[in-house]
Amino acid sequence: MDATQPYWLTAFLDFPAGEFDRGAAFWSQATGWPLSPTRGEHDEFSSLVPPDGADYLRLQRLGDGETRVHLDVHVADPEDAAIAAQERGASVVRQVNPGLVVLASPAGFEFCLVRQPRDTVPAAPHWPGGHRSRVSQVCLDIPPKSHAEELAFWAGTLHGEIQASPGRPELAWIEPAGSFPLQVVTQRLALAGLMRGHLDIASDDRAAEVERLRRQGALVRAVRSDRTVLEAPGGTSLCVLDRAP
Repeated sequence: MDATQPYWLTAFLDFPAGEFDRGAAFWSQATGWPLSPTRGEHDEFSSLVPPDGADYLRLQRLGDGETRVHLDVHVADPEDAAIAAQERGASVVRQVNPGLVVLASPAGFEFCLVRQPRDTVPAAPHWPGGHRSRVSQVCLDIPPKSHAEELAFWAGTLHGEIQASPGRPELAWIEPAGSFPLQVVTQRLALAGLMRGHLDIASDDRAAEVERLRRQGALVRAVRSDRTVLEAPGGTSLCVLDRAP
């Protein structure tokens, strides 16, 4: 396999120090997965650890900055993948070590290229009442002027094919060559000033899942035909989708 072709995606929820504990508690409850012990030079990192499969959701306590989502793209050779990403318009933010390069996409969305091996996607938890749910998608919210360039950039970075969304021209999916725990969708968002990302939860009972998350402190912001938009404690946005998890 091409050493620059991704084999896994990890989503990071990055919180300012004052929001970290509240955000971490919510996402642990939302997924049903306990937090790992903290790690890093300043105990800034933690993972949500499923009972089966590999972890793919992590948290970071920021020294400063806003609540955000960033991605770790797992490849066999981060340095070669970084060169290829720069040829598509990315810029290197910093080289942390030989196995970790931090970059920014053409529109400024930060992501990391890492070498950590991962394999099996965890199963979706069952909740009281019988429904299931799982964080299964990351949505990249892109200003209109940057959408075409970003869509092409992420399709190239993920070695994936672009799939248009029937009836919703603002959405496009990137179908990767491998099996990821997270599907990647781009959204052309008219009101977006800067490019951002958010997580989506797939559920076989949207109403039950929204109510479960509301009891844990999430606020409903909008209800659409196929999704409910919420704001989670700690300041992150998320959507609950009508989709098998």
